[in-house]
Amino acid sequence: MRVLIVDDHRIVASGCRALFADDAEIDIVEAADAESGERVFGERHPDICVLDINLPTVSGFELARRLLALDSSARIIMFSMNDDPVFAARAIEVGAKGFVSKTGDPHDLVEAIREVAKGGVYLPAAIAQRIAFAGPSFAQSPISKLTSREMEILRLISAGKSLSEISWLIHSSYKTVANTSSIMRHKLGVRTSAELVRLAIENGVS
Repeated sequence: MRVLIVDDHRIVASGCRALFADDAEIDIVEAADAESGERVFGERHPDICVLDINLPTVSGFELARRLLALDSSARIIMFSMNDDPVFAARAIEVGAKGFVSKTGDPHDLVEAIREVAKGGVYLPAAIAQRIAFAGPSFAQSPISKLTSREMEILRLISAGKSLSEISWLIHSSYKTVANTSSIMRHKLGVRTSAELVRLAIENGVS
């Protein structure tokens, strides 16, 4: 089984290798950003893709969209420092078969890879329970109002990207990005890009 790890922190990729060091049947390949991840996916045809959400350019959400556009049967697990259930929900929305928090038990990732490889889906029990019992607190989170594409644009705005840069990065028209930005401000009750950036930082989107 070939597993693609897309993460810009080498220590994370090294940790993943260590988890499977004794398993000769698993071949781990690495990429450090969405662009190289997409290229390696096309060249090596991995069985499982583990994508960090916070990649240097576009996010793991955007990369997941691209990989699924290339191969609708791609098996994707999203990996994040943020264990907010909103991120898990958006990962599932974008087509991921699993979500694992980097702050959780390392063996969650092992279980996720094995379960998704069998054609199943995986959420760590703690995150699944938080989603199931989140209730009003989930709805009160500002970012729960946003789609995964809106979260992507919010993240890029908070990184200082202009709307034209964002449209190029996410392969969308300037008009679409501008309209989405306007819709986000309305949803979140803010008026300026500066307020959007502050909200993104406060909610771990940046």
